[in-house]
Amino acid sequence: MMFTTEEIAKVTGGALAGGDVKVESVSTDTRTLEKGALFVAVKGERFDGNDYIKQAAAAGAAAAISDMKAGSVKTSIPVIYVRNSREAQLALARYYRDKFSVRLCGVTGSVGKTSTKDMISAVLAARFNTLKTEGNLNNDIGLPKTLFRLEEKCEAAVIEMGMSDRGEISALSKAAHPNCAVITNIGFCHIENLKTRENILAAKLEILDGADAETPLIVCGDDEYLGKLTPADIGGRRLVKYGMSDAFDVYAGDIVHRDDGEEFSVNYKGTSYAARIPALGEHQVLNALAAFCVGIEFGIAPEEIVPAFINYESSGMRQKVEQRGDMRVILDCYNASPTSMESSLKVLKSMKNDGRRIAVLGDMLELGERSKDLHAGLAELADCADFFFLYGREMRYCAKALRERDIPVFHSENKEELTRNLLENVRGGDLILFKGSRGMKMEEIAEKIKG
Repeated sequence: MMFTTEEIAKVTGGALAGGDVKVESVSTDTRTLEKGALFVAVKGERFDGNDYIKQAAAAGAAAAISDMKAGSVKTSIPVIYVRNSREAQLALARYYRDKFSVRLCGVTGSVGKTSTKDMISAVLAARFNTLKTEGNLNNDIGLPKTLFRLEEKCEAAVIEMGMSDRGEISALSKAAHPNCAVITNIGFCHIENLKTRENILAAKLEILDGADAETPLIVCGDDEYLGKLTPADIGGRRLVKYGMSDAFDVYAGDIVHRDDGEEFSVNYKGTSYAARIPALGEHQVLNALAAFCVGIEFGIAPEEIVPAFINYESSGMRQKVEQRGDMRVILDCYNASPTSMESSLKVLKSMKNDGRRIAVLGDMLELGERSKDLHAGLAELADCADFFFLYGREMRYCAKALRERDIPVFHSENKEELTRNLLENVRGGDLILFKGSRGMKMEEIAEKIKG
């Protein structure tokens, strides 16, 4: 990577103060900044990167981007003054991305983005040198970091795009310039901000804002909202649907649940392909179908795509099964929504086990005025577990609904109390699911299960 400060100023519409120098990398963090880097001073809820420009210069930064008043930063390095540093970094990322003729797939959805991204990456890596979003770097700070990792040897890339409100995915799409787009589902995440699932759909469809007219959209046809989409709804683009029905372009059948994954058939253009994934749940089968569709779009043969599923590895704390002595634990603590709660509870129910099935669930956050009903609605899945341990203020609605069904349940808003009660009740042979929104930190309870 190589930019000049004059080049950066032109791309970002900024004003350069200082000489024309070259930068060799881009960073928003002085702790990991490399010598010769461009330091982008972005603002967050609890920090302002402009306060660290002098520190960046001392660490070896060659130049900086700032959205302070022009001329107000006193430093020894050139500064490009812009209206908004985040927007400037996205503009620079797009400029850099377009230097490469890479096959780039953008992925979004209410839940399953990261798992689907990882599944797509496993498929594309069977044929191409593939770059993917690491972890959950899917916002306007994280996404440019991935794009700046592009290099000549990269032949494909899978870029995850997240959001909390309208306009955010649009900005990410315009930076990534995808030539294939995937939407996994339309759930309830961020409904507190967007109010309706129709608005969430509109926000997710922004993934096409940075795409060329010939870019196809791949969606889950089983989804209540995505299944109704027509090419006319997306400007006449080609629409590819996958799911569990033979009405779709690609569909799964003959699903067999194993403790180490799922076996199923992928059906495409009249041919059935036997497949296996090292992941649990029908939602993971859907993720594999999405990856199959992307592989087809990028010219990989079905016979090469299907064996690549086995190379899938989950990221972070997503449905990891661990043996703890004579108990098994399912760690699914990264995040939670009504859709992902349902998927995880069904996985718990489907797994073979001689002992009890225990669900330890934490609040689902950011559900706004729908929170009470959506938490209470989890009681519809009461048959998935023998005992429920519920943590958090919002889970009291689920606890009430479960008690009305005479389902064994313990609820507390105190994590220590819940943990203590759980430890007093678990026994050998139990299969225990831990699931909740990231803010609930359910892994802190799970780590107490020693077996």
